[in-house]
Amino acid sequence: MRGRKEERNWAAILYFLGLGAFILALILPVSSLTRQLISILVTLLSGYHVVWEGIEDTVENTRRKKRFTPNTHVLMTLAAVGAIFLGEAIEAALLIFIFAGAHFLEEFVEGKSKREITKLLELNPREARRIKANGEIETVLVEQLKIGDRLQVLNGAQIATDGVIIEGRASIDESTINGESIPREKVVGDEVYGSTINGNSSFIMTVSKRSEDTVFSKILRLVEQAQTNLSPTASFIKKFEPIYVNTILVLFGLILISTPFLFQWTWFESFSRSLVFLVSSSPCALAVAAVPATLAGISTLARQGVLLKGGSFLSNFSKVKAVAFDKTGTLTEGKPKVVDFEFENDNAELREVIVAMERQSNHPLANAIVSAFDHQDNKLHLEVENQLGRGLVANYKGKQIQISKPDTFVEVGQKWQTSKEKLEREGKTVVFVGINQQVIGLIAIQDIPQATAISALQYLQKEVIETIMITGDAKLTGQAIGQKLGISSVVADVMPEQKAEIISEKKKQYGMIAMVGDGVNDAPALATADIGIAMGEGTAVAIETADMVLMKNDLSNLSSAHRTSKRLKKVVMENIFFALLVVLALVYFSLWRNMSIVMSVSLHEGSTLIVLLNSLRLLLPTKQKLENKWAPKSKIIF
Repeated sequence: MRGRKEERNWAAILYFLGLGAFILALILPVSSLTRQLISILVTLLSGYHVVWEGIEDTVENTRRKKRFTPNTHVLMTLAAVGAIFLGEAIEAALLIFIFAGAHFLEEFVEGKSKREITKLLELNPREARRIKANGEIETVLVEQLKIGDRLQVLNGAQIATDGVIIEGRASIDESTINGESIPREKVVGDEVYGSTINGNSSFIMTVSKRSEDTVFSKILRLVEQAQTNLSPTASFIKKFEPIYVNTILVLFGLILISTPFLFQWTWFESFSRSLVFLVSSSPCALAVAAVPATLAGISTLARQGVLLKGGSFLSNFSKVKAVAFDKTGTLTEGKPKVVDFEFENDNAELREVIVAMERQSNHPLANAIVSAFDHQDNKLHLEVENQLGRGLVANYKGKQIQISKPDTFVEVGQKWQTSKEKLEREGKTVVFVGINQQVIGLIAIQDIPQATAISALQYLQKEVIETIMITGDAKLTGQAIGQKLGISSVVADVMPEQKAEIISEKKKQYGMIAMVGDGVNDAPALATADIGIAMGEGTAVAIETADMVLMKNDLSNLSSAHRTSKRLKKVVMENIFFALLVVLALVYFSLWRNMSIVMSVSLHEGSTLIVLLNSLRLLLPTKQKLENKWAPKSKIIF
């Protein structure tokens, strides 16, 4: 990498030295022969890197493909050599200056887009302060860390790897992971991530992941993949370029040989116009129509917290006809919460008993109940029987307390039955609280929708993209959540292993389909979909399988990615149309209006500059246009 950078630096130095010498030769009172010789010298000096690159790439590609595979540089080199043979060394020098200058600009534009992405590499942690068994601190390479190691993180220091705080507290800048500029407050038990920056306090953490398994390492792997995976249009242009160049070389020979006989041109005039044709028809602007734009789009989304494994996925996202969503952890927070409760005699003692019982269960619903009713001063301890698939039973002051599924109670009053049915129609899970088999209250729990889900779904429906929710919930729960979110259709009562099969069926029905998920059981469906999209806080398996990752778990970034995909398609088509239009115009003027080589290359490389600048527009983020209307009601599919 360093060698290539130094080579580019030397090429730039020689380019400007040659340009300076050329200007001096034009303004100083030297003979015409001296001026011609200086022009030939500076052509070689300033253009050697593009000439050599053209020859080197042509030889390498020809050897690899076992057929003549030239590139655009070859056309320009032939044009410069031809101009020198015609005695137009000054024009040859100008051609090389303009072409080489445009080549430097092209490298700068592509490099800018890549730097927007790969600047993350500079943030990769190198060292850590590890606490030894005797309490001493040693500085070690991040690669030497093992799971369970204790690390000291000083104020203002970079966190070396993923782990959990075991002593102290911190305010951490996590913008390298989630893009958020506001620091996160962390206490004992909270997770911290490698590459993030600690604030003004020190803390001790324990390592929870190997360096290659950290969130930041996954980001870097995605970055590397994104820069090598081209969009379909860019890949086609790359393959088409040598075919185009070969065609131009053949036409150059035909024009050179035939025009003296067809149009009575002199051989000198025929050769001169053929050289101008060679320059005019060069596909420089066409060659850069897609790659810089694609890299710019990828880098813009990376800044917003959307990582892609390649340009092909960004390019194809605008063609998606349907998006399927896993429910839990994707459309919803994945953390059930108590949303309704009612007791005949609601008092602090009853709540203490409920919390004491639920603390002894590891069920997600138990965690939700504890979070809703717990108080720090609750010291009550009970012997609790966990009846699998039914609920919890305990004895308190001679009474049997029961927190269970509704169907475990033999007799349920009409009041509680009516309330239960109403809450279940709203998609809530209901548990009854009973004393001595008599229901005295109920608790309703529901997984809360993601705050950004509705706006993202509204955007997709506005774009006439079918939205599908895949859930293992029963039909009432699925229907309620689907209606609240505005999902087009719901596939309910789905077992985890059925998700991939459902995606295959939907592909036949709609065409190109994307799948959004976060769990291990979503991985097969993500792989089956045309574009798999993982939530950044999801499982490692889902992230590794997916083609796109929403690092902030923010579904509104889904609409940002789709907007960017549409913009990319539009910009690339603009670039291709403009590049072809300029080539056709220049070819016409080169053959029928006696255009000079300098004028031809100036206009040609000018069009390349316009294409590059147009591509850079994708470095600007898309404008968010959120809709406030509720989407139509869902239909349920079983």
